[in-house]
Amino acid sequence: MEIMQQIADGASVAGILVIVALGLSIIFGVMKVINMAHGELIMIGAYTTYVVYTLNDLPFYVGMLAAFVVAAIVGFLMETLVIKRLYGRPLETLLATWGISIILQQVIRMIFGPDGKTVISPLADKLEIGQIVIPHFRLFIILFAIGLLIATTFILFKTKFGTQFRTVAQNREMSECLGINTSRIDTYTFAFGAGLAGVAGAVLAPLKTVSPTMGLSYLVDAFMTVVLGGVGSLAGTALGSGVIGETSQLLTTISGETGAKILVFLLIILVIRFKPEGLFRMERR
Repeated sequence: MEIMQQIADGASVAGILVIVALGLSIIFGVMKVINMAHGELIMIGAYTTYVVYTLNDLPFYVGMLAAFVVAAIVGFLMETLVIKRLYGRPLETLLATWGISIILQQVIRMIFGPDGKTVISPLADKLEIGQIVIPHFRLFIILFAIGLLIATTFILFKTKFGTQFRTVAQNREMSECLGINTSRIDTYTFAFGAGLAGVAGAVLAPLKTVSPTMGLSYLVDAFMTVVLGGVGSLAGTALGSGVIGETSQLLTTISGETGAKILVFLLIILVIRFKPEGLFRMERR
């Protein structure tokens, strides 16, 4: 039964990774931008949820929606004012987004102070199946991650924006020849990915202390998930999240949390050694 409990806990960890990595996968897959401020977009979503849900006593789902909107606006401004001028210069883009991450942290410190904030879980009960205990909020995360994947898949494969998004991802030069405004698609893509990061922050807020540096650890987890699953692949993001979530949770019982992280890193290195494109490869033309 202990193993089944670990599997159940691993599913919730995988759900968190899906939500955290989805926005990064979309941005990285289309724009080839290594967004070092992704963790700060998560942090902004968490603080937005704190303001809406905790300070103003509005429903939690309103806080999630507000987190998406606020993070998307921040992402839109980032892309329009800074990143748009640095395309094709990956090192400068990496440095610029790292600088933006520091600025965002300091702005949050100036507004809310350096102390961590607490967001109470909107679902406090637990689901008990025999000896397996799953908190309702963890179950919500799993279901929400599945729903978010389905919604994102619908947007990317059943809408005009999604068609243009996939066209630009596969062949940017040909897309421009066909009259697609790739610059506008880049802006919308970055804003959409940033909004998803904000939603991740909203979901994480009841689980972690909301602080200016809370996004740093999730930045590493997001990059690991994207690299393992395959850049720009939704299926790869889902599978990579599942592999990392379940593996790290199962290995924690054997080697402890630190040992589990080391073993997961080694697993990712081994996969990349034989499949550099990740578990799923995004087709390009």
